[in-house]
Order: sequence, then structure tokens, then C-alpha cells
Amino acid sequence: MRYDATAHAIEATGVVKRFGKTTALDGVDLVARQGRVLGVLGPNGAGKTTAVRILATLLRPDSGQVSVCGYDVLRDAHQVRQLIGLTGQYASVDEGLSGTNNLIMIGRLLGMPRSDVRDRARELLARFELTEAAARPAKTYSGGMRRRLDLAASLVGKPRVLYLDEPTTGLDPRSRTDVWGMIRGLVADGVTVLLTTQYLDEADQLAHDIVVFDHGRVVATGTPDELKAKTGGQMLQVAPADPARMAEVTALMAELIRGEVTTSAETGVATAPVGDSALVRHVFRELDDRGIELAEFALRKPSMDEVFFSLTGRRASDEENARELEGSTR
Repeated sequence: MRYDATAHAIEATGVVKRFGKTTALDGVDLVARQGRVLGVLGPNGAGKTTAVRILATLLRPDSGQVSVCGYDVLRDAHQVRQLIGLTGQYASVDEGLSGTNNLIMIGRLLGMPRSDVRDRARELLARFELTEAAARPAKTYSGGMRRRLDLAASLVGKPRVLYLDEPTTGLDPRSRTDVWGMIRGLVADGVTVLLTTQYLDEADQLAHDIVVFDHGRVVATGTPDELKAKTGGQMLQVAPADPARMAEVTALMAELIRGEVTTSAETGVATAPVGDSALVRHVFRELDDRGIELAEFALRKPSMDEVFFSLTGRRASDEENARELEGSTR
């Protein structure tokens, strides 16, 4: 079987994976288009990493069909491995080796000629702005530099499909932004990226298409804008000029919109979904009739965090707090 450039980069149908009595994946379907970013979202334990491991030939599904660039992950596992790269949640570089030697080691393991892999290492170190640190041991690198080296390592073999499993976990905002730029550059070069992330703004920034997992199933698919539209249209934000009238504003919005109203003590803003623009005008008139002066009155699209909550019943911030607590008790 030959590489099929016209096939979807990834196709999975009815994928099931069980670990004892636990069903990690329960009939998962997903498609990643060539040269695009597929964002995979979901609460902790939803099955995201299990799906990535199956797509990367590291786990066998119990049932279902999975192909990468037209190759079956079971029958053609060797060919699949020639086409993919994988970066996990934590940097996997050898801290005792220099940046250059880390990449050379990966290339040699892939069977690349020594001269070719040295050229590839220089190219990647330059691309990821690591040339000046190339001769230093990786243990002297900052967290952002290690992550960039890890990404470079996953590209030594020039993969057509790249799996990024929470690639910016633990990075500072500037390093995250740097990694985002690198991912966009890879996609511009024609690489297909499957991105799992807990940072919903990351998915919003990078993903062309999104799949949302929950309890081992796909509960929603679509572009970011399509998923936002499913939450009920737009979000109305209202902030009274006098914070003492916030309770009155919230009660009025809840009565007129007949939906959940959330308030932020930090920003002094009440927020609610609205599917009918006539309601917005009605709310504004009622506020004016009651003499409530406004510091803010605005409509916006739902955030990805609000989409996540609508689909899973949990906020991404709750998932982050749970993960941090879990890490602190290990």
C-alpha cells in the first residue's frame, strides 16, 4: 500500500478501548484533514491521550478502524510510524545530551545517515531558535527551550502528521505564544497537527476543527465558531456603574432571559447567553427604565470555556485546579 496524499490525514471509526472494567474509548469517530489542526478537548480522563496513543500505534484498539494517511494503524503500523511525530505532555529529551546530540540520537534511531541527520539537526535547531544553545546539555535549558527541543525532536523524521499531547503544559505565556507560532509554521508547511490541550484559548487560536471528548465518547465536533454557535448564540455582558446594584441587574437578566446568569465579583460583570436579539433590546430598556447606569453593555461570542461547560457540564478552570491538586498529592 502506498501513501495516499488525497486521503484524510487521520480517520477513526467506532474505536473502542477498554482497560479491565473501564471503557476509555466507547465508539469514537474522528477525522483530521490534511494540513490543518484538529483540536481534541475534554475533561481529564475523557480518553484524549488514549486516542492519541492508538493513533500513534502505541496501543491496539479493541475494535474499530483507524488509518493515518491511508495506512491502517494495525496492518501497516511500520508505514504509519514513518509518517508521524509525537510530542507528549512532558519533555522527553535526554538531559545529559546537548541539543545537537539529542536530535542526532533521534535521527540515528530512525535509521537516517549520519551526515543527513547532522544537517537536519542544524536546520531544526535554527528553526526553533536553539542554535546558540546547541552545544549545551539539555539540563541547562529553560522550560520553554526544552519544549522547543522536544518539538524539534518530533520533526527529525519530517512527519506528515504530528501529534501534540498538551504541548504547552507548564509553560509561561511567552513560551506558549512561541510554541503557537511554531505550530502555525508547521501547518503552513503542510503538516497535519492533532492537538490535545487543557487551554481552551489555545484551541481557539490554533484549531481549524475541534472534537470534544467526554466519558470516552465524542460529544461534539465542528469549527470553533460552529461550536460557539451551539451554546446559544451570543453572550450578553452587563456591568452596572454602581456595584451595589449588581444583584438587581442579575435578577432582571435572569427574569427576562430565562437562562443562567453568572457574575464575576472581580470584574463586576454579569453574563448570560442570549439566542434572540430582541431580548437584548428588552434588557437594555428595562435597565434604563429602572435608572440603572451602565459601565458596560456588550454582546460577544461565547468563549471556548463556555462551550466546554455547555458540552461537558464542567469548566476548564475546574479541570486545571483538579489536575494541579492531583499533582501536588503525588
